[in-house]
Amino acid sequence: MTQHMLSNEPNQKLEPKPGFSSLVPMVGTAYVPLSFFARLPLAMLTIGSMTLVTASSGSYALGGLSAAMVGLGSAVGGPSIGMLADRFGQRPVLIPVSILHTILLLLLTWYGNSGSNMLVGVLVLISLLAGASGPQVGPMSRVRWISMTRRQQKNPKVLTAALSLESMLDELGFVFGPVAVGLLASLVHPTLPLLIAAVLTVVLVPTFAKHRTVDEVKPHGSGEHEVKVRISKAQVAAIGALVLGMIGLGTVFGSSAAGTLAFAGALGNSNQGGLLYGAMGLSSALAAISVASWPQGFSQINRWITCGVALTIASFGLHYASSVPWMLLALFVAGFAVGPVIVTGMTLGGEVAPPKVLSTVMTLLSAGIVVGTSIGNGLAGVLAESSGYLGAYWVSTAAAFLILLAALLMKLIVAKAPSLRRVR
Repeated sequence: MTQHMLSNEPNQKLEPKPGFSSLVPMVGTAYVPLSFFARLPLAMLTIGSMTLVTASSGSYALGGLSAAMVGLGSAVGGPSIGMLADRFGQRPVLIPVSILHTILLLLLTWYGNSGSNMLVGVLVLISLLAGASGPQVGPMSRVRWISMTRRQQKNPKVLTAALSLESMLDELGFVFGPVAVGLLASLVHPTLPLLIAAVLTVVLVPTFAKHRTVDEVKPHGSGEHEVKVRISKAQVAAIGALVLGMIGLGTVFGSSAAGTLAFAGALGNSNQGGLLYGAMGLSSALAAISVASWPQGFSQINRWITCGVALTIASFGLHYASSVPWMLLALFVAGFAVGPVIVTGMTLGGEVAPPKVLSTVMTLLSAGIVVGTSIGNGLAGVLAESSGYLGAYWVSTAAAFLILLAALLMKLIVAKAPSLRRVR
């Protein structure tokens, strides 16, 4: 039973004001800050590894290589962790993963601080493993909300509010994670961000794994009478469209960050790049949290299409901004179309995915963002080197258009598949 099929259930009479007011009673007051700080280490890892390795070795290339390997490892390891969680449950997977990740963070901190003598192959291996072992707190939390709202037959607005909150937490992590790394590395020492990430991981991820909400998600192990998961071609195609959209979104993130760094450098202070980019994260978080108040008649797919059009148009503002105030405005405006895409994509993923592979699909969508970010960083970096920051922003525009194309593809898939007619 999907979320929007529950709108006429009798128990909704007990929920006159479904939405954010319904969330805290479901999970308790400690859950939201716990899930935020438990996912913060992953937001610090990429920039933290790049900062440490660059400062220690004096090589931007080595620092960038470490960050890229962290991203690649996360893209591969994330869905694998999600698959294990579907099979064995979140608690038995998250606790050992958090311990392994903590060990690898400490190893990366030690080796990344060893100076110019570090071996490229060893650095690549440690960075890959550190990224691959990252606990997938964000996707796991989304799975809990989906499972809870379905089991308790909540009004669809409750799930929309929960996923909006999750997207806002992700965006705040993407904003504050790099800022925290920059402040800690510059004011104290480049090793401190990764050490703090290790402490947060070993303390908070097991706490998250043991939180009572984990019991809402039932594992689907390989028992003797276990029925195999059946997934239709239409579901595979729909999930593919969602992943494509998330790759496009990640590419917007990566290329915008690279372009903004190049823009700030062209004005004489590349250190301002991260602060400028934070404007997009801020408006994206605000827009994500606003989705809970959007009318239910505005379907998920149409929201995705609308935001794809808006983001494509808004991306051209990055091309024309020629000063810091105008660039701040352009990034802030573009961010309003970003947050709702994350909420919509994750909501549709929950509707399309079979319940037994929900964690796998959620982590796969998150991995799509990671892959896209790496693509955006790399491609926009090359174009910024040869064509200036405008070259990087063309990648952002192309990626925004890819989000729109993925949304149109999703609409076509749903229209042609009777089994997906429930998907809005």
